[in-house]
Amino acid sequence: MIITPARPEDLEHILAMREEAAKWLGSLGTDQWSKPFPDEETQTARLRDGIEQGETWMVRDGADTIGSITINRNSNPLLWTPSEQQEPALYAHKMSVRRSRAGSDVGGRMLDWASDQAARQGLRWLRLDAWTTNKRLHQYYMRHGFDHVRTVVRDDYPSGALFQRPAQSWPDEALDLLLTEAL
Repeated sequence: MIITPARPEDLEHILAMREEAAKWLGSLGTDQWSKPFPDEETQTARLRDGIEQGETWMVRDGADTIGSITINRNSNPLLWTPSEQQEPALYAHKMSVRRSRAGSDVGGRMLDWASDQAARQGLRWLRLDAWTTNKRLHQYYMRHGFDHVRTVVRDDYPSGALFQRPAQSWPDEALDLLLTEAL
């Protein structure tokens, strides 16, 4: 597997992975990603912006695109306190993995890679916000070393479960990802 910066043509892969995930999540009884948030046009524009700004990364296995993650220093001020926003942190957003790779821990390795990127930048935390009502996802993040900070319930923002873990360097062989470009 390799992780590379996303290219404009990867937008269709990202949207397809999100749609695939939404169907699967719906079968589990959660409404996560069932509707584009806040709407389809804005969601697509945000995904495109992440690609154009060099913040979105794609995991590939040969010719297959199997995952994506966006990482940046953008905290959501609706969720993170002013003092937390001052702490040196990298934020993971919009992570998705092809359902055909479920159970192979591609997501966990992307999170380890993001944690490594945070450590290489001298940052203290890798943080993320998760769908507020998706308890199964919360457990997934805790199994991957994240601590639940708190849950912020807002009518205008569905991802208010906040998680963080200390940034940690990983040797490339531990990540099992060949990085084709440095961040």
